[in-house]
Amino acid sequence: MTGARRPPEQPDPRGSHRPLDGPDGTAWRRLHDDAVARLESWVAPDEEQERLRTEFLHHLHTHPDAMSKAGPPAHLTGSVIVLDDDGDAALLTLHRRARAWFQFGGHFEPGDATVWHAATREAREESGIADITAFPEIAQLDRHLLSGDFGRCREHLDIRFAARTPRSTESTVSTESIDVRWWPVDALPEGTREDLRPLVDAGLRLRRR
Repeated sequence: MTGARRPPEQPDPRGSHRPLDGPDGTAWRRLHDDAVARLESWVAPDEEQERLRTEFLHHLHTHPDAMSKAGPPAHLTGSVIVLDDDGDAALLTLHRRARAWFQFGGHFEPGDATVWHAATREAREESGIADITAFPEIAQLDRHLLSGDFGRCREHLDIRFAARTPRSTESTVSTESIDVRWWPVDALPEGTREDLRPLVDAGLRLRRR
């Protein structure tokens, strides 16, 4: 969930040639088709989000294995910004590898039925809150280069959702985190505040619908 912005991806005429055979291959194709369908039907709220929507679709069409961690170094991911019932606070995780505060999220797994299911699963696993359920609509897209120990994964193309839960709900810290904590939306953590603020605002818009 961390890193610097990057310039638009240039077309790769070689495409992606990793095999998508067997049960896992079927699962990745299902997730790939779901991501394409969601992005094609999503109405971006502004020009920047529309540019990212187009880039994501180009990446998916160029790389059939884009949903898999074994695919290209630029991976599709799913995440969720969790807000309290009043919209006054966001539940964030102090990411163990990145050493910074972010929303919950991560890579897709073959058992995920859809992009939405994957993002919801990540939010539940990383927060310890079993009944978190993301809103069905995409909240925001984000693309960023990674810094830190992320192996061969060098970039995330993140499809972001939003969810709501009472602030009294007890959370726990997963093995991927150092801490989980509520932050006031008007006092988000330094270091990631600039990236988190647009996502929080997008989540608040969905919450009010």
